[in-house]
Amino acid sequence: MEKNLDYLKIERNARRKDIITKAVLYTLLTVWAIMVLFPFYWMVMTSFKSYSAYNSEYIPQLYTAEPTMQNFADAFSAVPLARYFGNTLIFTLSTTAIMLIVTVLAAYAFARLEFRGKNITFTLFLALMMIPNELVIITNYVTITDMNLRNTFMGLILPSVASVFYIYLLKENFAQIPDELYYAAKIDGTSDLKYLFKVMIPICKPTIVTITILKVIECWNSYVWPRLITDDQLYFLVSNGIQEIRENGFGRENIPAMMAAVVVISVPLIILFLIFRKKIMEGVSRGGTKG
Repeated sequence: MEKNLDYLKIERNARRKDIITKAVLYTLLTVWAIMVLFPFYWMVMTSFKSYSAYNSEYIPQLYTAEPTMQNFADAFSAVPLARYFGNTLIFTLSTTAIMLIVTVLAAYAFARLEFRGKNITFTLFLALMMIPNELVIITNYVTITDMNLRNTFMGLILPSVASVFYIYLLKENFAQIPDELYYAAKIDGTSDLKYLFKVMIPICKPTIVTITILKVIECWNSYVWPRLITDDQLYFLVSNGIQEIRENGFGRENIPAMMAAVVVISVPLIILFLIFRKKIMEGVSRGGTKG
């Protein structure tokens, strides 16, 4: 009887400890979520405030009694924001497509093919990740300028079509596929390219989807390189369009209209992430798991 009481007491204490641990964990996660999401909430709420209502607030308000869509109309009328969207779409799709071809072929070569100096080449390739981005930008700028590709889509796209990190991530994923599949395919007379497209890519699809989404986000948010290589509005991207709105649109003081423009630019990426968030998590976990 005493043993049963002791067992029940231990179980009760363990249950109480588990409840307290979960309560603390959920509290911390809630606080963290509020800290992360509050800037976005503030941005969206401000975008629906009129210019006069925003400037009349001595104490910032967390809501607006009279929402307006005028700020969104101003964002598209102040500068050719629709054209910037089109430029960004061309830049993003083209860069991502070329990057995928380069990444898949390079990762396959390092993971499956045997050639002289492969390990040394891959080590030197990884060493490129240690080079500061500022040095790469300077080198790319000089190269693109010497090739007379400033203010062109080619000049925007070329420096972004290769990524050491994405090649490494996919190479590690390819390396997890058993060698027996490759040897069996070779016995059946399957070529390397056919094995790549018929076996390896379908198996590693989550990682490839993850790389694609991350590259799309990277291109969509690209700011420094497009700002450096283009000074013609015909080639501005949406990230540069925000600066153009601030400088030559409705000025720095119209914060609600600025927030409206930022909301319009952010929505596509948010929707993309919400749709493919599970694929992203699955691809990253597969790429970081060995065996």
